[in-house]
Amino acid sequence: MTQFPESPNRGVMIVLAYLWPFALIPLIVEKDDPEIQWHARNGLALAIAEVLLLFVYLVIMSLVSVAALGLGFVLGFLLVFAWIGILGLHLVAILKGIGGGRLVIPGLSRTA
Repeated sequence: MTQFPESPNRGVMIVLAYLWPFALIPLIVEKDDPEIQWHARNGLALAIAEVLLLFVYLVIMSLVSVAALGLGFVLGFLLVFAWIGILGLHLVAILKGIGGGRLVIPGLSRTA
């Protein structure tokens, strides 16, 4: 097995890998580091999944808020907690990546 030299910018690149569109930077710049490539692909897959879920949420929210204003308010309030959860997920992925590990998200990480 060939060992690739570790990038001197490894920590910065792993942080960028989980900051939504900035994941393209390590994907393009660090082509020789398979670990950084994995994190960049995983970060991109996570960002795409989040955008798709947000789109579905907005469609449901628009349909529900027309039917019942109170339920629309509750769903809007839940979005705040969802974003806190997403930010927490990104933080855990960054910390694991910097520590040398990987945050494997079932179904999503396999796609990446």
